[in-house]
Amino acid sequence: MATTTLLPQEARRLEGKVAVITGGAGGIGESIARLFSKHGAKVIIADIRDDLGKLVCKDLGAETASFVHCDVSIESDVENAIATAVDKFGKLDIMVNNAAISDPPKANILDNDKADFERVISVNLTGVFLGTKHAARAMIPSRSGSIINVGSVSSSVGGVASHAYTSSKHAVVGLTRNVAAELGQYGIRVNCVSPYFILTPLTKEFFKVDESSGVRVYSNLDGVSLQEEDVAKAAVYLGSDESKYVSGQNLGVDGGFTTINPAFGLFARA
Repeated sequence: MATTTLLPQEARRLEGKVAVITGGAGGIGESIARLFSKHGAKVIIADIRDDLGKLVCKDLGAETASFVHCDVSIESDVENAIATAVDKFGKLDIMVNNAAISDPPKANILDNDKADFERVISVNLTGVFLGTKHAARAMIPSRSGSIINVGSVSSSVGGVASHAYTSSKHAVVGLTRNVAAELGQYGIRVNCVSPYFILTPLTKEFFKVDESSGVRVYSNLDGVSLQEEDVAKAAVYLGSDESKYVSGQNLGVDGGFTTINPAFGLFARA
């Protein structure tokens, strides 16, 4: 039985919409899937983590959510995930390209392996390209839709993550802008949402930390910590009709991290 409760109808911002969410079996993707469902959307969770994905769908309810095994680096998998949404619900309104991986944290580029670099690019960039391509194919006939790519603070600055991860996330913003320039003629919006550090399975593995480690991450906003649901709320906005004239943007959910230098200037902090 589903445990996710729908919001009152007047409060649902995605009522009647259909969304595909890659990497939706856990972390930020799962939070997006759950919040989309609360707002009245039908969701397809596309992930390689079959057991986790099926559990999320069971929790959300069979009428609301479906799971599709999908390796975003394989074009036929991505095509199948989107075809499943169209076959089951008759359309595709929102595509969330969220699936991402990282590589071993090697600070010295001389220690970085070509195979690791290409593996990250194949998921984080090629996966977004494939999701965007096949979402556009489904959306163009209806001349509407919202494609949401999940970036990172590493989309805008260097020195936060690995060379491969940072390269992939910078490229996602470039792809977002380029596709937005093309698909506007069909009424399709393409945007990116770029969160700051959150303790997700990916970041825990990369930075070798957990909730009990006492790790402290600089925040420009005192008394506020970023949660997965904050990113999901940004995705709801970009998927809803409230953002009907927003396209080609990289929405930073980072508390101002990418716009300031905390060690220099009028507002520098010790």
